[in-house]
Amino acid sequence: MADTHLHPRHPIDGTPEKKKVAVGTSIGATIETYDFIGFGTAAALYFNDVFFPASDPLSGTLLSFATLGIGFAVRPLGGIIGGYLGDKIGRKPVLVGSLLLMGVATVLIGVLPTYQQVGIWAGVLLVAVRVVQGLAFGAEWGGAILMCFEHAPWRRRGLYTGITQAGFPVGLLLANLAFLISVPLGEQWAWRVPFLLSVVLIVVGIVIRLKIEESPEFEELKEGGEIVKNPLLQVLRDDWRNVLRAFCLRITETAGYAVTVTFMLSYLTSEKLADRSVTLAGLMLAAGIGIAATTLWGALTDKIGRRPVYLLGTAITLVWGVPMFLMVNTGAAAWIVVAFVISYAVCQNSLAGVQGAWFSELFAARTRTSGASLAYQLSAVVSGFTPLLATALYASFGWIGPAALVSAYGLLGLFATLVTRETWGPDERARVAALELATNTEEGRTAR
Repeated sequence: MADTHLHPRHPIDGTPEKKKVAVGTSIGATIETYDFIGFGTAAALYFNDVFFPASDPLSGTLLSFATLGIGFAVRPLGGIIGGYLGDKIGRKPVLVGSLLLMGVATVLIGVLPTYQQVGIWAGVLLVAVRVVQGLAFGAEWGGAILMCFEHAPWRRRGLYTGITQAGFPVGLLLANLAFLISVPLGEQWAWRVPFLLSVVLIVVGIVIRLKIEESPEFEELKEGGEIVKNPLLQVLRDDWRNVLRAFCLRITETAGYAVTVTFMLSYLTSEKLADRSVTLAGLMLAAGIGIAATTLWGALTDKIGRRPVYLLGTAITLVWGVPMFLMVNTGAAAWIVVAFVISYAVCQNSLAGVQGAWFSELFAARTRTSGASLAYQLSAVVSGFTPLLATALYASFGWIGPAALVSAYGLLGLFATLVTRETWGPDERARVAALELATNTEEGRTAR
């Protein structure tokens, strides 16, 4: 199993086509994140007033985050469906289909009636489109990251998948930029505009993804008649330990984000520590830095391995909760911005930049989409309801409750990192270096 990812069809060097795949999957991730994170931002800043105004402020926030959590709860189902289809019919159809489904659901959010217009049905309709969003996003990650991974050269898979993962902070930046620009429009339109604008991004993304070639590893499996009858059952039977390990690794990153960013937006606003423009501007700066950070963290794993970088990220997360709240509780804009940057560019991005390559390398090609997608999206159930949990902890214990939650997630990730095997250690790097030398020598002889 240790060598399942050292596939003969992985190119030694990147080609223009391979680089186009990295950019194409990254752009898709950007669009998907713009849509999905836009909902989280709207839930934190607007939805308690627009869809749940009959409740008191705290209850309205809880209902908004519960709606946010529903979308995360169905993501494992989307991951299962997308993973199954990715291992059965190919990575590319999943890429295009998930993006189209996400686009339709997101535009529908932008035209939903409010509570004042249709009463309780406003919340019901919001939940319905949120479910569709969650299914689409659940299918998206496995298709995008594995398409990039299976096209990438051996010694640059961390970099290439890091570029794909960097699409997420790009989407975060664009989503919050859209909200920042729309704030002057007033609450009636401020939350609608970002969702409606996504239609332009969706069209661009679909055009790009239609031009991407299918994964070479999947094509070889298809040609050799090695397509698994039921990849989900096989990965659960043969590789459930790696599914569990990747699940725990992912929780630290995604659930930690749910506290340090999603909950934090609501906390800063409700406690009047900063207005919406300041919080969105701080998050945008963090996302801008995160674009480079995610790519660089991924590239670093190509040099020193996947596990050392993940150990660093989880260790920082373990001790970050209390200092983060001490910074933002000052109410000083500069400290709030610094807190966002450390939370996102260091704690979150150091983990996200590793996941694309590491999770892919844990599974064989014939069940890779099912295994990686299942682990990745199961963790979304935890992260989806984390803002709700953080709000409840805050109501009971004050800010120390959410701070302790961040540390708990960091501890879980640290333990999971220690029990997960290194897939790109010195032995693997030496083998690839030897193969590159042999290939270059052979090419030199042929040229002569």
